[in-house]
Amino acid sequence: MSPRPKGLRSPRSPADASGLVDAHAPISPVLGLDTAPLLFAVPEALLVLQDGAVAFANERATILIGSSGQDLVGRPVRELIADWRDGLENAAPFEAALRRADGSSLPVEVRVTHAETASVVSLRDARGLIAARDADAARQEAEAKYRTLVEQIPAIVYVDVEGSGTTYVSPQIESILGVTPEEYCSSPDVWHRLLHPDDRAQTEAEYTAFLAGDRNDLLDYRMLTPDGRTVWIRDRAQAIRDADGHVLLEHGVMFDVTELKEAEAAVAHMAYHDGLTGLANRALFEQTLELAIARAERSGDAVSVLYLDLDNFKLLNDSLGHQAGDVLLEQLAERLRALTRGTDLVARQGGDEFLVLLADLQRGRNGETDEELAVASTEHAAIRLREALKAPFDLMGTPFYARGSIGISMYPRDALDGRTLMKNADAAMYRAKRYEPGGHVFFASGGDDALERLSFSTRLRQAVEREHWLLHYQPVVDLADGHVTGVEALIRWQDVTGGIVAPGEFIPVAEELGLIEAIGEWVMDAVTHQQRAWRDAGLDLDVSFNLSPRELWAPHLAERILGKLHDAGVPPESIVVEITESTAMADPDRTQRFLNELRSWCVKIAIDDFGTGYSSLARLKHMPVDILKIDRAFVRDVHADPRLAGMVRAMIQVAQSLDMVPLAEGIETKAEYEFLRANGCRLAQGFWFSRPVPAEEIPALLGRPLP
Repeated sequence: MSPRPKGLRSPRSPADASGLVDAHAPISPVLGLDTAPLLFAVPEALLVLQDGAVAFANERATILIGSSGQDLVGRPVRELIADWRDGLENAAPFEAALRRADGSSLPVEVRVTHAETASVVSLRDARGLIAARDADAARQEAEAKYRTLVEQIPAIVYVDVEGSGTTYVSPQIESILGVTPEEYCSSPDVWHRLLHPDDRAQTEAEYTAFLAGDRNDLLDYRMLTPDGRTVWIRDRAQAIRDADGHVLLEHGVMFDVTELKEAEAAVAHMAYHDGLTGLANRALFEQTLELAIARAERSGDAVSVLYLDLDNFKLLNDSLGHQAGDVLLEQLAERLRALTRGTDLVARQGGDEFLVLLADLQRGRNGETDEELAVASTEHAAIRLREALKAPFDLMGTPFYARGSIGISMYPRDALDGRTLMKNADAAMYRAKRYEPGGHVFFASGGDDALERLSFSTRLRQAVEREHWLLHYQPVVDLADGHVTGVEALIRWQDVTGGIVAPGEFIPVAEELGLIEAIGEWVMDAVTHQQRAWRDAGLDLDVSFNLSPRELWAPHLAERILGKLHDAGVPPESIVVEITESTAMADPDRTQRFLNELRSWCVKIAIDDFGTGYSSLARLKHMPVDILKIDRAFVRDVHADPRLAGMVRAMIQVAQSLDMVPLAEGIETKAEYEFLRANGCRLAQGFWFSRPVPAEEIPALLGRPLP
């Protein structure tokens, strides 16, 4: 007979001297079989109950409760297990608190199995179960919060698992790409199928590089939705890799950047194209010219620049108005487009001036260089341009005969770089205007042009020495109420030969001669002293002045400006420094450092002639700019031209989105004024309000709305 287990005690028989009880005799009548050895062998804590009291406890139960078998037998189960439940079905577990011998409480899972005359209670330490359940609940709560978050943002969140494909994609995919999450997850090639055919090879190559760890992100790419829409996607992904660098999981976000791309394309087009005619602007022409010269240098071909200027355009504007002038320019642009080859480029320089680039002109014949072949091709093109002007233009029912003079400069005969080619073509055009109006002239070095320029340069040097300058001020008006908020200082040259010379005629020459810094010094001194006088008189307005490109790169410019403001006692916040868009973007890093220094002292910054340069929005948004000035070329007749209207609205929105104040230049009519005010433009200036006037006339303009 095997030894009896310890701790077994029958309620019907007293314990022997050792404290052990006979396990077999008392339990058999209760459960109906010899079960004590089996109950001792079970690894779970077991209690056998009869009439609601403990009749038997195995060793695991005594350890769990912390009492000996003798102490447990006979105790009501309700004393041991709080929240005891009577009448439970077999194997229906519940959680309760087990009262231990040391007074502590232990969470347990209770499972009751009923026999004919007794019940077996299984006790299981529930601490691990509760911890696991709490962890699972926390996980479910975190997942719910995550889904709530990702399914609210305007983007597609996805999870790709290596070997399993896409295991999760947020529901936004249906509104953005037109496929359901179920369709996307169930089809492993849906992403590849939706890629735009023109972007597929590049994007798949980038994705392969991403998986290999050679790049951290994909570039922007296009996708085609099932209904034919093109959607620009900005894909930002994070790869989880194993120790060997293999991708286990990708977690990413796809943003719909279609509107952003369209806005960037619109602004980029505005940056490189003329708003009125749709032709290339000077910036694009200069870039294309440099590329053409580089090709010609390798191939031995020639390049020609034709500079066309209308001879009687001012007469047209004075007699029929600016709207008729714009119609003429648009019709002329169409004629010029029709005359040129695919490798040529037509651009609008500005006003009534056009540029034509003739690239890849062959100058070789029978293995030898023949300059006359390229000259003949160029002259033939010039004749065709002149012929295009002979037919009358229909200006709103009025026929108008235009005439233009053409100057020509050729690479490599006249110059080896684009800038000099354009300058020489300009000089040849002025010679044509003087000696052969309506004709074409090839550039020739020397001659009267050099003498005229020498005389002009000499007088300009004298003007700098004797300070033959004056400032006029044009009011800047708040479109909401018409009141003047500031003025722009505009320099004029009082030439000794008589008359006033506009800055556009002498500033470029001053830049070339290195005189611009001296002129700029005079302007800053005059502006600060005039602002001091106005403030002493009780006038509260901002005063702006322009910096030329050469001034902007001068050393210690910010210190000089701030020093002059300090010496004159002028608050920096009452001064606006203007730089043109093209100047700002010539060296954006250097520009930003200069502007940051000025802005740190509260000097306001304005970008002038916005829309005529080649701004990068990514650059512009980081510059501390307060005012974005919309160039007058976009403002003229904006109310009547849907294309201009769309451009100006886009510029206003760009300014507002970058937290800048939009300011429209060159307002000349009530209709332009009303359009700009209705479309959210805050500030404006132009002849509609006031021409530039001497400083003494400004106080009279402040007390009333303009115009």
